[in-house]
Amino acid sequence: MAETSVNPEGPGVDRQRDRVLTVPNALSVIRLVLVPVFLYLLLVAHAHGWAVGVLMFSGASDWADGKIARLFDNQSSRLGELLDPAVDRIYMVVVPVAMAVAGVLPWWLVVVLLGRDLALAATLPVLRSRGLSALPVTYVGKAATFALMSGLPLVLLGQYDALWSRVVLAVGWGFLIWGLAMYLWSGLLYLVQVVMVVRTMPTGSPGS
Repeated sequence: MAETSVNPEGPGVDRQRDRVLTVPNALSVIRLVLVPVFLYLLLVAHAHGWAVGVLMFSGASDWADGKIARLFDNQSSRLGELLDPAVDRIYMVVVPVAMAVAGVLPWWLVVVLLGRDLALAATLPVLRSRGLSALPVTYVGKAATFALMSGLPLVLLGQYDALWSRVVLAVGWGFLIWGLAMYLWSGLLYLVQVVMVVRTMPTGSPGS
């Protein structure tokens, strides 16, 4: 007789986790839709102020959907756990590249950011061979993403020819440098975890 697995928390928990129509998921979809809007505002309309507004809204909604998912049990979902970090990654690629194309950021910074992400993406086949889809996001990584996504709109806002704009630009670069250092450090920590997984888990091991 085949053995069936039962969630000890009850079938209702599974149904809640399978929800699609939640506030956090809606916010993530809105953030995703705003990606082409940001590209148009920055690269076509050259409306830096509106582009900054899109980034600020995206950052605020990113914080809000995580907060809502943690505070309300019926707002967390498996889709949200995949969609939110996926949208974060899209922003972390699209925004720096677009700003470099617009001449706001140096290309070396974009290369470092994307190089770090590509290096971590290269470890996914190794993790999957051990039955894992990914490793948990560290607090250092979350802080790095926060710093970068705070610094990028400030640097963009600092492109105006005014004294206040120069101050904002300096603050923005402070966030970017701090965030870049933590981003690289979190990547190194991730690679260390991958090495530990390779040493302790044989190929084909289950993820749990």
